[in-house]
Amino acid sequence: MRVTALFEGSFSVDASKKFIPFNPSVDKASDRPASLFVFIQPFLIKTAEDLILIDTGLGFSDLSGELILHKNIRNAGYKAEDVSKVLMSHLHFDHSGGMVMDNGGSLGLSFPNADYFIQRGEWESAYSSNSSSYKTEIFDVVQRSGQIVFLEGDGEIDEHISYEVTGGHTPYHQAFHIESEGKHVFFGGDVVPEPEQLQRKFMAKYDYDGRKAMEERLVYGQKAADENWICLFYHAKTKAIGTVEIIDEAVKIKDLGHNV
Repeated sequence: MRVTALFEGSFSVDASKKFIPFNPSVDKASDRPASLFVFIQPFLIKTAEDLILIDTGLGFSDLSGELILHKNIRNAGYKAEDVSKVLMSHLHFDHSGGMVMDNGGSLGLSFPNADYFIQRGEWESAYSSNSSSYKTEIFDVVQRSGQIVFLEGDGEIDEHISYEVTGGHTPYHQAFHIESEGKHVFFGGDVVPEPEQLQRKFMAKYDYDGRKAMEERLVYGQKAADENWICLFYHAKTKAIGTVEIIDEAVKIKDLGHNV
């Protein structure tokens, strides 16, 4: 099993919830007051059976018009058409924008040969929400494709992939476990978005249920350490892929790089 972090970029986002590219080596945070600064990286997992993409980023393109996500997948040695499963933790725009792409003025699937695995409750909540964090025009394209696989509660997709509803960040946010070749990969989405969040106890204002998300992080951190999980951190500034150690109650993250 091979795991690759697909770094889409760093961005600032303010109350308008617009994501603006932010290059720390050139741009100044002081020029963007009242902004949250985020790093975004979906993950690609190659197993014997599948090429799996976990969350899809913002769906931004480079200056040549190519989807950054597609370019990153190509740089990893694959093609977008090779992706067979897209696993979605939840449907906020910074995780779901890359599900679709512009095809000459109309939107189409970014991964035409993949099934998209989405919690039914998250899908229904996204459509009924008035939040600008959800872009229903994206969901319309995926719905028309007939390539959605709706998941209900906790369960298994196949013998290697399982999922569980965590709630916390959104009411139906889900986490994924991929087990193959003696490795256990864990993706906690926005319940465990950064390694630092395993190292301190806090409640985030951007979570639907901050207390529940905080409690889940404590549980996941302990399990990750006990069972030697490879953890994927979607919003990590550094240490996008790592393992967890707990020594004298102190949580330490071992950086595994961007390709394991």
